[in-house]
Amino acid sequence: MRIPRLLAALSLAALPLLALAQAGPGSTVTTPQVRAELVAQAPEGVEAGKPVWVGLQIAHQPHWHTYWKNPGDSGLPTELTWSLPPGVVAGDIAWPLPRRIPIGTLVNYGYEGTVLLPVPLTITPDFKPSFTGELPIKLKANWLVCEKECIPQEGEFTLKLPMRSTTALHAQEFAAALAAQPKPLPAAIAADSAARVAGDALELTVKRLPASVRGKALEIFPEAPEVIDNAARVTQSWQGDTWTARVPLSAQRSTSPGVFPVVLAADGQGWRSEPKVAGAWPATAPAATVSPALAEALRNNTASAPPAAGLGFATALLFAFFGGVILNLMPCVFPVLAIKVVGFTRHAEDRHGHRVSGIAYTAGVLASFVALGGLMLALRAGGEQLGWGFQLQSPAVVAALAALFTLVALNFAGLFEFGSLLPSSVASLQAKHPVLDAFLTGVLAVAVASPCTAPFMGASLGLAISLPTAQALAIFVLLGLGLALPYLLASFLPAVAQWLPRPGAWMDTFRRLLAFPMFAAVAWLVWVLGQQTGVDGAGALLALLVALSMLAWTLTLRGRTRIVLASLAVLALAGIAWSGGAAITRPAASGTVASAQDTRWQPWSPERVQQLVAAGQPVFVDFTAAWCVTCQYNKKTTLSNREVNADFDAGRYTLLRADWTRRDPVITAALAQLGRSGVPVYVVYRPGRAPQVLSEVLGVQEVRTAIAGS
Repeated sequence: MRIPRLLAALSLAALPLLALAQAGPGSTVTTPQVRAELVAQAPEGVEAGKPVWVGLQIAHQPHWHTYWKNPGDSGLPTELTWSLPPGVVAGDIAWPLPRRIPIGTLVNYGYEGTVLLPVPLTITPDFKPSFTGELPIKLKANWLVCEKECIPQEGEFTLKLPMRSTTALHAQEFAAALAAQPKPLPAAIAADSAARVAGDALELTVKRLPASVRGKALEIFPEAPEVIDNAARVTQSWQGDTWTARVPLSAQRSTSPGVFPVVLAADGQGWRSEPKVAGAWPATAPAATVSPALAEALRNNTASAPPAAGLGFATALLFAFFGGVILNLMPCVFPVLAIKVVGFTRHAEDRHGHRVSGIAYTAGVLASFVALGGLMLALRAGGEQLGWGFQLQSPAVVAALAALFTLVALNFAGLFEFGSLLPSSVASLQAKHPVLDAFLTGVLAVAVASPCTAPFMGASLGLAISLPTAQALAIFVLLGLGLALPYLLASFLPAVAQWLPRPGAWMDTFRRLLAFPMFAAVAWLVWVLGQQTGVDGAGALLALLVALSMLAWTLTLRGRTRIVLASLAVLALAGIAWSGGAAITRPAASGTVASAQDTRWQPWSPERVQQLVAAGQPVFVDFTAAWCVTCQYNKKTTLSNREVNADFDAGRYTLLRADWTRRDPVITAALAQLGRSGVPVYVVYRPGRAPQVLSEVLGVQEVRTAIAGS
């Protein structure tokens, strides 16, 4: 097989795909629960002193809701982070009037249906318009959407606002949102408003509210959280134009504000007041809400680090080396084993060729581990939450590897030879530089092996991300040396060459046989991409691979037939990349990819773990990813074992699964706290004990012993 020629062919065939991979986020993010869109209004164009509004419009599915700036008894407010050119300043959210959302014994404040959260932009004289005549706006938004369960979601949005023309497409929505914003009470009325602490309640008095609401019961929305009992019954009355109310204080009140900002509402209208608070506040609730014994146990649980945290640097180097050796036995490396076996058979009687190949392969592995580790460390230093195997969290990388393995498999199967596809100057690279083949095979080995975490690797990689750069890179070097060592030794041991049969016709049959592990790797990568982008992305990738295979075949033809069919294949490839490239390369929003989940397992969140452990509930967490073959093996064997599941039931364990298939900074941070930077990771949480991290390749007896607490 000619690796340099393969890469050259792939680079030409995958140009449309790679170009589409650079496409950034748009103005809309859709999940099964909401449709979020970045919208803008500039009725007089974009100039200093002219009004410009932007906002996030969220359309909720029935029964789902997001939260106001004070979410109430639970929940989180929506957060907007803007990236704007110099001279453009974003103001605060002009929060529309919320509604009360009772959930059991709790009351939250938020929005259902469709809501627009408007934000004013101030265009200062320092703003310098771009030559394109557009104002680029970028937004990163985080929101919590809830029904019976809550799902944290996020989105990145971009919008280019024309400078010289009016933008009023969403004028009606902005007008409605601003009209729904609570109005501040006139100064004279606000001066007559009062708040007084009376025992375990807060007494509010507001005079001269609009005549249209007099005599009606008003809704109360406190802007300060954890002050009043949101679900308690409020006693209120009218005396002429004076409204009074007695609002019970929260039993868990943690603050005693001197001013009580509050929104009063009736008939869809709201008024905002900030009365000063008179009277002496009662003592706040103690910080601990559990028994002293359980609180102490939880403190010990938090303070105790997992065993890997104490790993020394020398031990980490040793673990990295042995982890790299064991990595050769991981299923994800099997496709590269096929390439190496073919290379060994090519040099069956060439001892010098064996040695050169082994050294070049080792150099490729070491260089790739250092480059990949250095890139991960640099990105983490820049604020990115990344871990080991991060490149396969990119659908574009997964698709490119699937295309590469498809071409390798077709070459092994004998459909074509790269020498017949490329110019003679490129084809001659194999004869002139055979070392390059072996080096690039080492590069490919690291690209494919990196999603796997072998035994011993997890602790050493977890330590690496916290070490100085030189020490961290030393761990990656030892990891690469362990991966390359079997081939390096085999290339220098004459006995290995003697074990191989003499070259002959069997080599061609053997090479064709090895095409099937490559096709299996393609099937796995398509499945991984389906987990990341959905069934449409997987279908588009399959269509692209078919067109790529057709193109490879047509280039083996001769004469006019080759020109005609190759042209059709190129058009098909370009058309599929153009129409389906976005589906292939764009990650689906969190929660949009349907998969057959074991009903025993629930979605993971750090808050969920804390709540369960605080309630005395043992928890087993599976940190996993679709591209992690070891994860899938453990899932189908040990975690599906009947005895293991019976022990989970007997111990009343809650089973949580943290899916890291796509980038998730929360999961990355949780792995780092456990002293890990990749998956699989399996953790047992029990009240009053430190988290117990199990081995990467799970055994039935190991899990049963761990969950039994022995």
